[in-house]
Amino acid sequence: MERIGIFWKGLYAAVRSRRVPLALGLRVAVAAVVALVAAQAVGLPLPLWAVLTAVIVTQMSVGMSPKASIDYLIGTLGGAAYGGAIALAIPHAGEAATLVVLVLAVAPLAVLAAIRPSRMVMPLTAVIVLLVPATAHGSPFDSAILRVLEVALGAVVGLLVSLLVLPISAQRLVRQEAAGALGLLAAALGDALAGVTHGLHRDVLSHLYDGVAGSLSRLRTVGVEAAHERSAHLSSAPDSAPLERTLYRLLTDLVIIGRTAGQPLPDMVTAGVGPALAEASAAVGSYLRDCGAALLTGKAPPPRRPVEHALGACGAAFAAARGTGWLRNLTDVELERFFAIGFALEQLRDHLEDLDREVADWGTAARPARVSAASQ
Repeated sequence: MERIGIFWKGLYAAVRSRRVPLALGLRVAVAAVVALVAAQAVGLPLPLWAVLTAVIVTQMSVGMSPKASIDYLIGTLGGAAYGGAIALAIPHAGEAATLVVLVLAVAPLAVLAAIRPSRMVMPLTAVIVLLVPATAHGSPFDSAILRVLEVALGAVVGLLVSLLVLPISAQRLVRQEAAGALGLLAAALGDALAGVTHGLHRDVLSHLYDGVAGSLSRLRTVGVEAAHERSAHLSSAPDSAPLERTLYRLLTDLVIIGRTAGQPLPDMVTAGVGPALAEASAAVGSYLRDCGAALLTGKAPPPRRPVEHALGACGAAFAAARGTGWLRNLTDVELERFFAIGFALEQLRDHLEDLDREVADWGTAARPARVSAASQ
């Protein structure tokens, strides 16, 4: 029984940690099945395109599905109209004429799709409108109308499924990615600050930078989705851009500190500033992790007094070191590293104040008005 309990707990934890991709998989499956049934029910000759459209427009978050649906519909309408016009205007009974018409239809739309990636479906639709009538013995006009109807049905199904079946709000994804980035920053800053006194290998530093940068890149992506949610009045969450900028500033602080951590400072300097750096490292790491937890739960930011005290003590330790004769014995490179770490800590203090304000804004934000509580 104990092993069974451990198994179910592990399974529950695994499912919970992957609930966003699992929910997307379920939504896509439901959208495909509903689109196929609906297309067959209304008698569309090629349900394939309705199913494909439903799968394509069913996105990770609620915020992206309306945009994907609109982009796909616009692209389909444009491609069908242009392809149908070319097919009707230029007779193409023979093979050579068909090739010429195909080039005239596809080439301009491919250029437009290269300029506007959201219009990528236009050349594909034009090809379908041109070539399907030859195999189905229909007219280009009928083909264009049917493609639009099939895509419209798939887009509507995909959008409804995204809104109704385990909807995931983009603002929730913003909270998750930001909290994850703060956890990575907490660990990375701890290692970098420890490296100031003990040294840190460059490969380790590169790994830390890549982890944080990757998390912030994902945050920027879901931030775009959250903006679509706000524009569609599906969310009342604040703009994620200020939070993103603050996290990127913290990454800059990490980079500056990391550059000083390749080689430890001389013992006579670390003896004076080492304890303060260790205290600051612990306080900053704890504060960043607590801020991440506050973002996830929508609570107020943690008290900033402990981290302010630790960074203040660190600044005082660096000021005291400057007042001694130790610095006269340092090389130019060591002096540069000493002042760089002091500057980075001052910047870090300011950026943590910005983070406090951003976490407070997200803590007081209203929940999305039209997304069910299941997405929270």
